[in-house]
Amino acid sequence: MHVVVPAGGSGTRLWPLSRASNPKFLHPLTGTRNSLLEATFARLEPLATADRVYVVTGSAHSAGVARQLPSLPVENILVEPSARDSCPAIALAAAVIAQRDPDAIMASFAADHLIRDTAVFDRVVGKAVEGAEQGYLMTIGITPTRPETGYGYLRCSEPVENDRLQRVLEFKEKPSLDVATRYVDSGKYLWNASMFVWRVSRFLDELTARRPDVAGPVLEIAASWDTEDRDEVLQRLWPTIPKVAVEYAVMEPAAEDGLVATVPGDFGWSDIGDFETLAEVLGTEVTDSVISIAVAGGTEAGDDRQIVSVDSSDVVVLPSRGRAVALVGVKDLIVVDTEDAVLVCKRDRVQDIKKVISGLRENNAERFI
Repeated sequence: MHVVVPAGGSGTRLWPLSRASNPKFLHPLTGTRNSLLEATFARLEPLATADRVYVVTGSAHSAGVARQLPSLPVENILVEPSARDSCPAIALAAAVIAQRDPDAIMASFAADHLIRDTAVFDRVVGKAVEGAEQGYLMTIGITPTRPETGYGYLRCSEPVENDRLQRVLEFKEKPSLDVATRYVDSGKYLWNASMFVWRVSRFLDELTARRPDVAGPVLEIAASWDTEDRDEVLQRLWPTIPKVAVEYAVMEPAAEDGLVATVPGDFGWSDIGDFETLAEVLGTEVTDSVISIAVAGGTEAGDDRQIVSVDSSDVVVLPSRGRAVALVGVKDLIVVDTEDAVLVCKRDRVQDIKKVISGLRENNAERFI
């Protein structure tokens, strides 16, 4: 099996900890000194040798990827000239793999996810490979632990059972809380974590049929990838490819045609998508209702002495090393202190942090992005 790791991101949802030039997958958010990317690469070792792992990333991040993954062959770092969303990135990797191994099965796992139970993960991936061998476009669905409005959902053909392959009838995008509650209570929905397994030839055939505007230039680029014409072809064609997610381009319409199947997974998955999730993973209690997020390079794990709380409650704090954070009479906040920027946000507005980036651009403050 070949494994693709899309490693993109603009550093918006975890700003100011994460930045455009230093997105979250390069940060140690695993509870150890390892970055999310390093943890992902280590998790893939039982599934594929290093020469069969590909990282698709932007030019601003390629040096960081190479530095953190010294055993990854440099020719397996596929550099996008610009971000075009997930479908062109994954399609480029699939097409390059198809040039080298036309009958290959490929899996795609994001660089910035955290998985606690790797043994269960390996078993679920194995079941997904079986589905790919049968001709399905496979997705690994995450067993929901709560009604969550920030994730997409997969509607399954039957009630969910762990490790049981079944067809995906529909992709449902981020629902309201009432709708998400109904989904979870029904037992027929899984979270979509954008984990995919398929035979590269099958995926490229479906992409060509459904989105020739993506497939055409990607296949031409891949045909030149191992030649001296690569840079010229890449620079000429890549900007012509539409920005589109792989779910919209292929998986959603293919599901309507009965071509998508899933295997439920319950292996301690987190996408660490915002500071609330980060607090769940890395938080340590300062008082009964104040949580400190300890990350390498910031506070030492368990060192909450630089946080002082006076009559404050339900606050999540990520303090900078060596500086005190004092909370007086506040509640329901997220406070993030970094060397050059401070974020103060209501806890129910974490999805709006990305709007800060637009404001910084409008103020000609790109140096903070």
